[in-house]
Amino acid sequence: MKALGNHILVEFYNCDKQVMNDAPFIEKVMNEASIMAGATVVGSHFHTFSPHGVSGVVVIAESHLSIHTWPEYGYAAVDIFTCGDTIQPEVAFEHLKINFRAGNTSTIEMRRGQLHDITDLRHKVVEAELAMA
Repeated sequence: MKALGNHILVEFYNCDKQVMNDAPFIEKVMNEASIMAGATVVGSHFHTFSPHGVSGVVVIAESHLSIHTWPEYGYAAVDIFTCGDTIQPEVAFEHLKINFRAGNTSTIEMRRGQLHDITDLRHKVVEAELAMA
């Protein structure tokens, strides 16, 4: 069945604890992962919590990559959500795994927008937008 998007929920375990608290490095690596996967980066925003932990998102034209870290546990929860069939999310996953120095990983993959009547997956203008034009 065709779907509008692919969503990979990633668990990165036994990561480098210093890396998991380094927002500028995580932002750089997440942006690199997006580009390497073939996505178009629109922007990104990352925040460091006190006393530790990082949350952030890279918005891509094809959806997003997001992260939340728990440095004290060497753990990161990452979402890689892409739309269309031109992006290679597995490339993003591998780049993050290497740079976070993850010892173990676990993933769940979900197809999003499995619409039974889809015959054409191109983005469509909704009627409300047409009425405004």
